[in-house]
Parts: sequence; structure tokens; C-alpha cells
Amino acid sequence: MVNMSGCGCGSNSSETGPFSKGRDLVEFVFYAHGGVVRDQKIMQGPLATVCQGCNASFHLETYLGLCPDCGGVHAVAPMTPTADNIQFAGKDYCLPR
Repeated sequence: MVNMSGCGCGSNSSETGPFSKGRDLVEFVFYAHGGVVRDQKIMQGPLATVCQGCNASFHLETYLGLCPDCGGVHAVAPMTPTADNIQFAGKDYCLPR
């Protein structure tokens, strides 16, 4: 579980937060600001990327999204929305319900 404090952008742990990697970033984006961030369109526009699970090309349109081919979960933090900063949760990861 992500431990957010203050405005919800920070974290009390060095392992979670907007600058974390992999699954930790995916979960941070999923829960950030009560879940509002995950479905917001990326302000700069969709990011062209390659799925880190199956290598299919797709566009990440929101801060958290799924590969249309394999369902791999990817996310990018709102303060660093570039293709180089997209993180992958792992091949066996399923979004929380």
C-alpha cells in the first residue's frame, strides 16, 4: 500500500512516490489523489511506447494504462511524463480492485 502524506504527491518511504520504479510507481499512480490521477489524459498528449512485457507498440494516453495486446500495466508520473519514464508493473501484475 502506498503511504501518501500532505497533498498526496509525497511519500514517507524512499521506495514509493512519483520517482519510484516499476510496480511501485504503477501503484503510486493508481492511488495518487484518491485514484483521480490514473485516468487523467496525459497533458502533453499520448506517449508512444513499447510494452515492456510483450514488445507491442502502443500509446499511453492516461497516466496509467494497459497494453492492448497483453494487458501489461504501465504508468508514468504526472511530473515526468515522457516515454523514457514509463514504468512497467511486471508480467504477473494485476491492478487492485
